[in-house]
Amino acid sequence: MNFVLFFFPLLCKATSPMEKGNQTGVGEFLLLGFTEDSDLQVTLFGILLSMYLVTMLANLLIILAIVSDAHLHTPMYFFLCNLSLADMGFTSTTVPRALVSVYMRRKLISLAGCVTQIYFFIVFGCLDNLLLTVMAYDRFVAICRPLHYTVIMNPCLCGTLALGWWLVSVMGSLPETLAVLRLSFCTTVEIPHFFCDLPEVLKLSCSDTLINHVVTHSVTVALAVIPLVGILSSYARIFSSILRLASSGGKYQAFSSCGSHLLVVSLFYGTGLGIYLSSAATPSSRVSLVASVMYTVLTPMLNPFIYSLRNRDMKGALGRFLNKMMPLGKGAMEGTSRC
Repeated sequence: MNFVLFFFPLLCKATSPMEKGNQTGVGEFLLLGFTEDSDLQVTLFGILLSMYLVTMLANLLIILAIVSDAHLHTPMYFFLCNLSLADMGFTSTTVPRALVSVYMRRKLISLAGCVTQIYFFIVFGCLDNLLLTVMAYDRFVAICRPLHYTVIMNPCLCGTLALGWWLVSVMGSLPETLAVLRLSFCTTVEIPHFFCDLPEVLKLSCSDTLINHVVTHSVTVALAVIPLVGILSSYARIFSSILRLASSGGKYQAFSSCGSHLLVVSLFYGTGLGIYLSSAATPSSRVSLVASVMYTVLTPMLNPFIYSLRNRDMKGALGRFLNKMMPLGKGAMEGTSRC
């Protein structure tokens, strides 16, 4: 990340056109955020900070519980661990900057900072898409090909898929981000958002954004639409196999094994599609702002609770991990008291 922060300012200096007239090589953007009301800002800061801390703590507990429990060293929990890590990165891309903006009233963000935020927002968003897709495939193999599950979903394949999706997300996010650097911006550079949302940034450009829209739509199809089709295809096959089961107990067990993942998929894509549908139905940036909070803050916070509350193995692993940590905390307190 430090490399990107160093690299983007050089690109901005090398590629941002400095034109006269009603265009300028803008060095900063103004994030308008949620509201100008000081009382509401205090309340908003408390809510955002609480949600962020809960998100980070809950996802971190999921990761530590999975790593520390040998019973959870399976493909499903391996990908869940990666998903929690991606969710932590996703919410950390936008919320800390929003907290600084609300608390310190520092709403200006540099061009380099804005482009960097766009890049990592796309990276972790794409990574969520791809991880949810491979998790759907994992459930498909477990339910529809149970006898071949251990052969197909072997550790080598799982590690390759996880590493591959991280690389695809990192490289696949570059075209959209680098395309922003070719633009010049008008003197009005107010972004009616709490972070540098790419569509809002493109609206401020005085340059022709046709190439940007082509690149954005191409990447969206490749890293969002196609994964969604893969998820729907996997669950169509899963439901078809479940309905053919004779026993009701077998049907319930099959449904429960993929229920948490299906709920996370519905929440992730439901809020994401809600943003674009609301933006298409009304040009109001305020509607898009509220929908973005659902997408970038609420969803990453709810994911670990969905997986832990609906999963007996996950609840057991969390309980065992917390029990291991409690004696350590007691031992540290006793050592301090003796001193």
